[in-house]
Amino acid sequence: MKVTYLGTTVLLFDDGKDQILFDAHLSRPKLLTVPFVALQTDEEICDEILRNHIINRLKAIFISHTHHDHVLDMPYIANHTGADVYGSRSCVNVGRGGNVEEEKLHEFEVHTPITIGDFQITIIPSLHSKPNMFNNDLGQTIDEPLVQPAKMKCFKEGGSYDFIVKHKETTYVIRPSFNYIEGQLDGIKADVLFLGIGGLSKADDEMKEKFFEETIEKVQPALVLPLHWDNFFSDLRKPVKGMPSLMENTNASLFELTKYCEAHNISFVVQLPRTHMYI
Repeated sequence: MKVTYLGTTVLLFDDGKDQILFDAHLSRPKLLTVPFVALQTDEEICDEILRNHIINRLKAIFISHTHHDHVLDMPYIANHTGADVYGSRSCVNVGRGGNVEEEKLHEFEVHTPITIGDFQITIIPSLHSKPNMFNNDLGQTIDEPLVQPAKMKCFKEGGSYDFIVKHKETTYVIRPSFNYIEGQLDGIKADVLFLGIGGLSKADDEMKEKFFEETIEKVQPALVLPLHWDNFFSDLRKPVKGMPSLMENTNASLFELTKYCEAHNISFVVQLPRTHMYI
């Protein structure tokens, strides 16, 4: 499986026949403008990514939640690729606001596998990382079509979800947010775990221990790759950066995960945005 990391929590799966995209945030507006300026897709960077990564067989886009850094570019990408969109009711309203065809918009049915070619994707409820000054709207929904440009506060969380991706003999688990529902991954094993770590460095020891217990320990992956570690306010056309220090100590978060995987003999790789791996 060719898996391309496009920053934040954006993953492109490509088995040579079909492509599946998880989350859609390539525009990455700057931190100093996000709270004050209405947000809209940067078509130039989206076109560049679609072209350079030959995203021409995209069958579906799955959205983990509807904050702008996960869903902003979904309408543009869906309209330019013809992909179906799967997400919460809030996600459907983002699609409607972006003129995505109604028959392409599908509201999540949790725990019900979706088959797309050789992919089988199961959506399970999850929790967003704990509230802070940038996301204090947890549980709030987008109840009307959301038309861009739109202020950041309009992109309500809308509920958070994880994904179990099965492809032939390989299973991948994608957990975009640094949080857990106790027991949610009981009985689920995976070869590869994509793990959101935004907030790890700010968490207390009890939260870290429980998070690792409810993710890596439950899933028992051979390989862990972190998500939500890079600065999603930094342009994808510029060198990668960690999160702003006010929000996260990226080096500390990566080191915490390194130590855990080292102690448990689990392979751990940090994948840079705009790169791919065969896993």
